[in-house]
Amino acid sequence: MRLRFFFHRSMLAVLAILTFFPFVFLFITSFKSLPQFYRHFWIPAFPLHLKNYVDAWDEIANYLSNSIMVSGATLVAVLALASVAGFIFARYSFPGRKLLFGAVVCLLLVPGSLTLVPTFMLMKDLDWLNTYRVLIVPFVSGGQVVAIFLMRNYFASIPEDLFESARIDGASGWRLFLHLGLPLAKPMLGVVCIVNLLGTWNNFIWPFVTVTDSNKSVVTNGLMIFNSQYVGRLGPMFAGYIIASLPLVILFLMMTRTFMRGITSGAIKV
Repeated sequence: MRLRFFFHRSMLAVLAILTFFPFVFLFITSFKSLPQFYRHFWIPAFPLHLKNYVDAWDEIANYLSNSIMVSGATLVAVLALASVAGFIFARYSFPGRKLLFGAVVCLLLVPGSLTLVPTFMLMKDLDWLNTYRVLIVPFVSGGQVVAIFLMRNYFASIPEDLFESARIDGASGWRLFLHLGLPLAKPMLGVVCIVNLLGTWNNFIWPFVTVTDSNKSVVTNGLMIFNSQYVGRLGPMFAGYIIASLPLVILFLMMTRTFMRGITSGAIKV
């Protein structure tokens, strides 16, 4: 029994090292000059080159601000629309409700690459290429599918007695949603927030094909431009990767408890 316990702990330790070592290596290398990188490949080297971060920030600050703006606007719109739609699907009966929700669920089966060309042609006809609208609106529409599915199932898991009691006290539909549904749905709102931000922040293909103006490029495409300018200078390149990942790391650390409560609350049940 002890041998099995020791074996399991050892395997977990090995997996943890294999998982986190690339990130540790990235962080260590971001402080190195090119000669230090070749002389001290695996270990930290001194002196630390903090200028790598200054150079990286100067190059990607604009891309980072564009990503924050696009991701923030997308998140607000997705949370607002999906929470309302999920509440209506869960708490109101109307003709075609099951059919309409089934259609939403079926959209989960459609890969994003399949809609890339039609969506691009639509954006081109609307003359939205090289604008912030072309980055925000498709991300909002695409993010609705998973968000509505999660929010509807979470609202459906809340006991109906709570809503009946509020109705008896004279609460309207909007009061039920704003003062009862949303406060109870905070864990799932956290899940939707993280899932949506990860998808929007890390998306590379859509901004790459729709935005050619570097002033409007987001951080994923900005890093590609940055790397082409710093070929052979690994320190600034890796520093740029660290800076680009910091907003998501900070967000996840702040919302870890909310995220875990959301994914363990049974809201994934259909």
